[in-house]
Amino acid sequence: MENKVSKYSNDPEQMRWITLAKNGSRVAFNHIVEKYQQPIYNFCYRMLNNGADAEDAAQEVFMRAYFKLDTYAETYKFSTWLFSIASHYCIDRLKRRRFQLVSWDDLAAWYPFPSQDTSQPERRLLEAEAGREVRVLLNALSPDYRTVIILKYWHTMSCQEIAQTLGTTVSTIKSRLFRARRMMADQITAAQAATPLGDAVTVSSQMVFNSP
Repeated sequence: MENKVSKYSNDPEQMRWITLAKNGSRVAFNHIVEKYQQPIYNFCYRMLNNGADAEDAAQEVFMRAYFKLDTYAETYKFSTWLFSIASHYCIDRLKRRRFQLVSWDDLAAWYPFPSQDTSQPERRLLEAEAGREVRVLLNALSPDYRTVIILKYWHTMSCQEIAQTLGTTVSTIKSRLFRARRMMADQITAAQAATPLGDAVTVSSQMVFNSP
């Protein structure tokens, strides 16, 4: 059962920006970019695993959105339409790259959810370790599976929203989520078997074994 609420909504101010942007207002479109630039960059970063590539991808996504804005139907959430552009672009880019697995040792330190309390260095270290671990798990997934995991757990989209974003069915999304979590669970099991203490994967285990 899904109990998360999506972060994004078609609020009146946003719809006014969209209407003005459709009529040629670049100022209005800039407001849209300001609202979504961070979530779109974060999505591209987690998909592509490279800061420079993520920046290029985010710019491309907004460029495509600007020139395709007249195709957006206001009966759908704008975020769904925008993430659809980002998802398909990143998947295509990964497939052109001939997707390769990335080992733990190749990853640099990453802080996905940095603590605002600098007086807790141990907590920050644990968060960094969890971030590296999650990246390893994500990088081992194929682009299609990686996409649904990111949209579900980082952008709190429902299965219906993800299905609309990717242009497929809810049952397909549920199947991909199940298989992706199972793949990640298998990786965690293997990592625990290879790690003496076996406790470095606790955070991700909670995500992987929870149902969508």
